[in-house]
Amino acid sequence: MVGQSTFLGRLPVTVAAWLALFYLAIPLVIVSAVSVTNTEFLAFPPQGLTLRWYSTVITDSSYVKSFLLSGYLAAISTVAAVFLGVPTALILARKEFPGRQAIGALFLSPLILPTIVLGVVVLQFSARAGFPRSFYALLLGHVIVTVPYVVRTTLASLAAGFDLATEEAAQDLGAAPMQVFFLVTLPQIKQGVITGALFAFLMSWINVEVSIFNTTPTLETLPVKLMNYIQYNVDPSLAAVSATTIFIAVAAVLILDLTIGVEKATRGL
Repeated sequence: MVGQSTFLGRLPVTVAAWLALFYLAIPLVIVSAVSVTNTEFLAFPPQGLTLRWYSTVITDSSYVKSFLLSGYLAAISTVAAVFLGVPTALILARKEFPGRQAIGALFLSPLILPTIVLGVVVLQFSARAGFPRSFYALLLGHVIVTVPYVVRTTLASLAAGFDLATEEAAQDLGAAPMQVFFLVTLPQIKQGVITGALFAFLMSWINVEVSIFNTTPTLETLPVKLMNYIQYNVDPSLAAVSATTIFIAVAAVLILDLTIGVEKATRGL
């Protein structure tokens, strides 16, 4: 009786959760389906099956350039976010000093502030610094957006039972500080670092608000390219690009699940 009552009690929550997942997945399924329609316009259900819209995107040099720019920008900003975020998280987790909470709030503030505000700020700062609407302005904005994810996930790993005794033992045995970090510290926090890096890459890849203020007609990230294209054209090539972005995001989630596990990765976020 107890098992049956427990099952009946969980049933509404389970059904509601599956309905919510189904509702969230519907747009992804529709976009993927529209990307293979044989018509010259967006049609669902797709009328015929073809990959010509993917071929159109691949053979369009402007799309290829935007893909490469977004990928390169996301990769560089992710690396920068890891190099900045991991030491920041270590200091915030271990050191007590005046202004510690304020500094922590500063590094995590991009998670709270509207991204469009950050885009305007980066544009104004880069203009005053002499590099407006350039790759470096884009990179600066994307690093600001992505660093908080690395800081947050690394802090979560440090809070989840990190053993300082192992570091002290390594130091007592004569290990140099860098050896202690790479051989002792990093293996214990790699879950948070990898999770933060994947989140950072995805957030940079799909970012529109910061990018749109800092791009030019010859320097367009993929989301900005789509936004500008849709003002004058609406055809299935848009769905093909969007579906490709969805596939990249799904691949990142699968990598995260296979290497760490989604449940562990999102714990503490």
